[in-house]
Amino acid sequence: MKDVLDELDRRRGEARLGGGERRIGAQHAKGKLTARERIEILLDEGSFEEFDMFVEHRCTDFGMDETKMPGDGVVTGWGTVNGRVVFVFSKDFTVFGGSLSETHAQKMVKIQDMALKNRAPIIGLFDAGGARIQEGVAALAGYGEVFTRNVRASGVIPQISLIMGPCAGGDVYSPAMTDFIFMVRDTSYMYVTGPDVVKTVTNETVTHEQLGGASVHTVKSSIADGAFENDVEALIEMRRLIDLLPQNNQAELPEIECHDDPERIDKSLDSLIPDNPNKPYDMKELILKTVDEGDFFEIQATHAKNIITGFGRVEGRTVGFVANQPMVLAGVLDSDASRKAARFVRFCDCFGIPIVTYVDVPGFLPGTAQEYGGLIKHGAKLLFAYAEATVPKITVITRKAYGGAYDVMSSKHIGGDINYAWPSAEIAVMGAKGAAEILYRADLADPQKIQARIKEYEKRFANPFVAAERGYIDEVIFPHSTRRRIARALRLLRNKHMEQPWKKHDNIPL
Repeated sequence: MKDVLDELDRRRGEARLGGGERRIGAQHAKGKLTARERIEILLDEGSFEEFDMFVEHRCTDFGMDETKMPGDGVVTGWGTVNGRVVFVFSKDFTVFGGSLSETHAQKMVKIQDMALKNRAPIIGLFDAGGARIQEGVAALAGYGEVFTRNVRASGVIPQISLIMGPCAGGDVYSPAMTDFIFMVRDTSYMYVTGPDVVKTVTNETVTHEQLGGASVHTVKSSIADGAFENDVEALIEMRRLIDLLPQNNQAELPEIECHDDPERIDKSLDSLIPDNPNKPYDMKELILKTVDEGDFFEIQATHAKNIITGFGRVEGRTVGFVANQPMVLAGVLDSDASRKAARFVRFCDCFGIPIVTYVDVPGFLPGTAQEYGGLIKHGAKLLFAYAEATVPKITVITRKAYGGAYDVMSSKHIGGDINYAWPSAEIAVMGAKGAAEILYRADLADPQKIQARIKEYEKRFANPFVAAERGYIDEVIFPHSTRRRIARALRLLRNKHMEQPWKKHDNIPL
């Protein structure tokens, strides 16, 4: 028996070494952790249970039958994050560059199926060079199986992808179908075709970073939801995100003990809105003063900065926040902001996370660039997302709410449950100056007359009371009481139940 136990111990030791000490050293030299080191940081200490440690590829072409390594380039299993079950797969770059083979894919598919059956989140740690060329179509078939599971799990369990090295070719499409993608600066990149192929086909000369680095995908393309300085920070932040998410689409919201009084008032909010209606202010200050202990996990912080999305807690329970940001483009809605917010709203709705919306929007961004880029359809995505969402929706208009953008930003008319306004709110078709110039064109030649007309329009509409008179605003509230009002509204709506008419699925304007 001792010989058998020794053999098991030897095999386990061999498997845990992955590609061997030399390749592990090379991984560390690049500033990257190994697949197993990453799992140790991500999961609670001692909680990881590994599956398929001894799986090897079955390829015999191109001399592959002479090169086999246990695990075949991916570590899979389950463990806990602060006591809550999660499933994980971690690509091992030290073994065949983490490339995907038929058996490698089978390991991933097994863990995806287990996550779905057990209704627990799944986290993928990517550090790999794409499909294993030696296996040809068998590797491509494996990708298809993985992609199918991504689609089945979508909206059922949270799926998170963390790009910690190369992620190229077919490997990029699995993360693209997950709920969140995060990257590590300077050591990770994502692209369908690499710099060499780009050079051959288009004659462009680009680096890995220029083509698909974190700076590209978190700012320009919006592929990634955030980026971190190194592997350790990225993994710690993933633990923080998992803490905010429910286990599945039917689970209760995670709730932690709250030491921040929900009745807390903040007098500084009474002076947040500048006297000059054209002067910006930081909407993030309002979010931080609303959430428990100022703890806010922002999503896509460096893309479409004119709108803010992210998670916080109120009374210990997770809440999603969407807010126009007057500091950037005056908080206007454009194509990028509409897409960013729409995707976030839909995620919250999938997993029963209430949505709080802070509104200060002067309208949609005008111009040929936006119109040619499909602003109408992108704006409709946000409208569609809010209108179809059945989770509790609370809206606070802080200042401007003009035109169609007023409707789109979770207004009462598209299903807002509780809609508040600050006394500084201006709810109108457009700003007073533009409205007066249209209504009183004959007075444009007389500056004094047109100024009087502007004042008249401001007096009539530059306040929340016309909307409140019609019941479109449930209450005009003091800014300092915002946290208290939101906490009470969330408590009221905790048992909200609403069902949409049966449909196979909707046809959101993609």
